[in-house]
Amino acid sequence: MSTDNKVLLSVNDLAVDFRQGDTVTHAVNGVSFEVKRGETLALVGESGSGKSVTALSILKLLPYPAAHHPSGSVVFKGEELLDSDESDLRRVRGNDITMIFQEPMTSLNPLHTIERQIGEILEVHQGMGETQARERTLELLAKVGIRDAESRLGAYPHQMSGGQRQRVMIAMALANNPELLIADEPTTALDVTVQAQILELLRDLQKEFGMAVVLITHDLGIVRNVSDHVCVMQQGKIVEAGPTAEIFSRPENSYTKMLLEAEPKGKPPKSDASASVVVETTDLKVWFPIKRGFFRRTVGYVKACNHVSVTVRAGQTLGVVGESGSGKTTLGLALLRLISSEGQIVYMGDRIDGKTEKDMRPLRRDMQVVFQDPYGSLSPRMSIRQIVEEGLLIQQPELSYDQRTERIATVLEEVA
Repeated sequence: MSTDNKVLLSVNDLAVDFRQGDTVTHAVNGVSFEVKRGETLALVGESGSGKSVTALSILKLLPYPAAHHPSGSVVFKGEELLDSDESDLRRVRGNDITMIFQEPMTSLNPLHTIERQIGEILEVHQGMGETQARERTLELLAKVGIRDAESRLGAYPHQMSGGQRQRVMIAMALANNPELLIADEPTTALDVTVQAQILELLRDLQKEFGMAVVLITHDLGIVRNVSDHVCVMQQGKIVEAGPTAEIFSRPENSYTKMLLEAEPKGKPPKSDASASVVVETTDLKVWFPIKRGFFRRTVGYVKACNHVSVTVRAGQTLGVVGESGSGKTTLGLALLRLISSEGQIVYMGDRIDGKTEKDMRPLRRDMQVVFQDPYGSLSPRMSIRQIVEEGLLIQQPELSYDQRTERIATVLEEVA
């Protein structure tokens, strides 16, 4: 353990095993690092490298007793956390160390308003009354960039955009002025514009509160811009560690070099301006009613999309960019007829804006969407096979079991 009084967190020889019956999976093996006050340490690596398991170990949030630590020490401000009992850990969690998870939709309670979720933290950890908690909640929402914060207090998570939900998660994490913030892929599900805003927000708040940050990510661009030190993880081990500038300029490990070489480079290929039109919309409108009062009368509208016209041709990629809540996702859902809209939508020369759901069903196999939040999109009660197979059973019922198995294996290999 380090004797440097600037060291806030010290992880030494951490190992994590998962047991399922007679099978033991070695998820993390011999991980050691230190985090000093006010600095940002990035844990980098591909999916399954052990980044998140390492972070969850710090607060003992793994599924014990299935999870087990064959070795290791996690010391925060001189206190060993791995040996701490639940009451001591509850004091540390949320007060001294807080965590922002990758998927805000699965972290926020869908049945509670934003005010209730932030207010609960303030009431439980700081003993605030309802009025004081409300004032502090408004202050936190404003600090993390939620516009017109008072009007958002009564909103539920599904009524906010991905970027807004992540801002709410940051507000909750900062409610008790923590000394260490663990951010697990905090911008993965966000578009590039909102990513930049969230990262800038975290940087500003880190300076204001003097926090240390452990950033878990696979995005090297983010690491380059925000971290002071980097630990590169592969198959549960740290294969290279050092100052960020040094790692990027003079990487020594072959895996680190491979990660750096994998960053996208160059310009995208030009599209054919004369190619056939795949989808086109003219004067598209999606307005969401604002209802208030006992009788839920409509008192106004949120104009999510207002007179939008777009054309997408075969082989073309159309980028829709805008800040959080600007209507990007709404536009995509409307084009796929997944939400109600006004205006003309033409797909492959055929108007679909007036089609019934039954008429739309044959088109669903040709019009696909990858949603922002995979945890919110994938059923936790279904296996990977069941999830992938469901579409085949509906759209291609003539396929045999073996044919479906082959197709599923092929597409899973294609996405690595």
